[in-house]
Amino acid sequence: MLLKKNALSEEIESYVNKFGNDRSALLMILHEIQKKHRHISEFAQQEVARLLNIHPVEVYSVISFFAFLNSNPKGRNLVRICQTISCDMKGKSGLVKAIELSLELRSGENTKDNKFTVEYANCLGLCDMGPAMAINDQVFLQLTPEKQLNFSESEVIMETIKKKRTGPVIFSE
Repeated sequence: MLLKKNALSEEIESYVNKFGNDRSALLMILHEIQKKHRHISEFAQQEVARLLNIHPVEVYSVISFFAFLNSNPKGRNLVRICQTISCDMKGKSGLVKAIELSLELRSGENTKDNKFTVEYANCLGLCDMGPAMAINDQVFLQLTPEKQLNFSESEVIMETIKKKRTGPVIFSE
């Protein structure tokens, strides 16, 4: 069977040329695909498997193991809410309700315009400053439902996303 090459196939081939065609390159190749497309489609998984000469199940198992890799499309901005007991004790449930109301979705879903995806993260590593949330690579700390959690109207959150600012944003009293 002859397959017609498409842009994604060529892109994946370029990653294989860059990182190598053995199993040790798998994670780096998947990360590059994820970075560009916000998910790794079934077609991309098949192509990676073919080019690395491994079974597609091996590719899928790596994607399903790592939380930062996705086989389903995500929104342009990924909102991760810490789900540890520390954040629970500091009022995470109220924060989650406020986010879900503001974005009109539930955890694990995308907004209708694909601007946001909300999901839980096992730990953001900032237990003493919780509840914590990350949007893309930006961390927000000491959040409460009362503190500017209407995403579309929050200047702090939207400007932070636009500027790709580094360092945590602390919502203090």
